[in-house]
Amino acid sequence: MSGHSKWSKIKRQKAVSDVKKSKYFSKAAALIVIAAREKGGDPSTNPALRLVIEKAKALNMPSDNIERA
Repeated sequence: MSGHSKWSKIKRQKAVSDVKKSKYFSKAAALIVIAAREKGGDPSTNPALRLVIEKAKALNMPSDNIERA
C-alpha cells in the first residue's frame, strides 16, 4: 500500500508553489499592461515592454498569458 496517499502529500507542496507562481504571473501581467499603455504595444519599438516580456519568459510565464496581458 506504499504510495496510496501520494496526492495528499503532494497537494500541499503544489499549493504553495502555485501561490508563488500566481503572484509572479499577476505582477508580470500588470507590468506588461502598464508598459504597453505608456509607449504602445509593439515590443520592437517599446524597450520597456520588451524587457518586461523577457522577464516574464524567464519566470516561465505561458505565452498565452503574455499575449493576453
